[in-house]
Amino acid sequence: MKIAYLINQYPAVSHSFIRREIQALSDEGLEIWRFSIRPAAKLVDRADQLELEKTKFILGVGIFGLLWALFRTAIARPRRFLMALRLTIKIGWHKDKGILVYLAYLAEACVLLDWVISADIEHIHAHFAFNPTAVAMLCNVLGDIPYSFTVHGPESIDRAVVLSLEEKIKRASFVAAISFYCQSQLYRWCDRAYWSKIHIVHCGLDKPFFEQPITPVPETNQLVCVGRLNEQKGHLILLETARKLALLGIDFQLVLVGDGELRSQVESLIIQFDLQDRITITGWADSEQVRQHIINSRGMVLPSFAEGLPVVIMEALALGRPVISTYIAGIPELVESDCGWLVPSGSVEALAKTMSQVLQLPTDKLSQMGQVGAKKVALQHNVAIEARKLADLFRQTQGKQLITEIVIQETPISVKTNCRLPLRESNN
Repeated sequence: MKIAYLINQYPAVSHSFIRREIQALSDEGLEIWRFSIRPAAKLVDRADQLELEKTKFILGVGIFGLLWALFRTAIARPRRFLMALRLTIKIGWHKDKGILVYLAYLAEACVLLDWVISADIEHIHAHFAFNPTAVAMLCNVLGDIPYSFTVHGPESIDRAVVLSLEEKIKRASFVAAISFYCQSQLYRWCDRAYWSKIHIVHCGLDKPFFEQPITPVPETNQLVCVGRLNEQKGHLILLETARKLALLGIDFQLVLVGDGELRSQVESLIIQFDLQDRITITGWADSEQVRQHIINSRGMVLPSFAEGLPVVIMEALALGRPVISTYIAGIPELVESDCGWLVPSGSVEALAKTMSQVLQLPTDKLSQMGQVGAKKVALQHNVAIEARKLADLFRQTQGKQLITEIVIQETPISVKTNCRLPLRESNN
């Protein structure tokens, strides 16, 4: 079975979980074609660089390519094009990005449709519920290509109305939610009639995380935070907490692995709080470097304000390091008192108390907690197991499509004309 994977930017530094999922689906016997709306920024991981060679970029056709695809589709499929245009206006009218952006999505869908039909692809799966899913949905209207999508967290759920999330769920073959929390939030935004479409498929880790022996927690005062330097990860609260610990005379080192739009502000606060000797920013790091930073630390801290269920938490636990994080979204489904600590999001006092505790606990206790976390991740977030669930959903969709084709081909619409309606429209 041929599946098109559609992502806004792929490959990307923060999308290693998608790369793992694609490989696991390939191991399940599916043929995965990679499509991205646009290329990502600089790639530091060799595995991502290899994925880049396998990915086609829709915006790579240029403005004239988009216009030509729009024109050609309108001529070849006038009825379906008008249906897609009406849907485009419906989901784009009075929305924050403006109708022209949604018309661009329609053009992108026309390009994708041509590629999908040329490759004889049977299903489109989008990651994230914003523009990739909009393009997949419009492609479905244009060419009757079934689609599904994965929802991760606040970037979709917080903007459910703006993103026409219910419309996307209604038209999809199925929806994958990465946690029970995510599933429950999708229930909020769609009619109960569509709840059965929403399935939990966790993000997962691959064999390298599960096959290597867990190293004991080192005798170090270092903690690590891995994540993009942006508002939702809580770095500014973490810096406030670090200043408090420093004023209390607690000895620690904090490594921030990542980069992002808040970097200049983070660097300014480090200087303002006189923490230059205590905090290091590494910038973007490849998978092996991230792994080593986690292993070299007593534990990981991620004081997020908004999340789905961060893959880096799975990585830290799989490597035997306990985690400090916050009571939000899907995080409590994995981080419990036997493998980490949860604090109220935004509380400097609670975070400082917990970080101080972790810095003072015996390393054998931390190692014990890390081993418990590693077992949980192996049970709940093995990408091979999760990809099997996803593959089954794709195959069920293929089965339903086949049944539909048989029924349509064998059931006359009109007794007088004995005409039959093809499943995929080739001319209009």
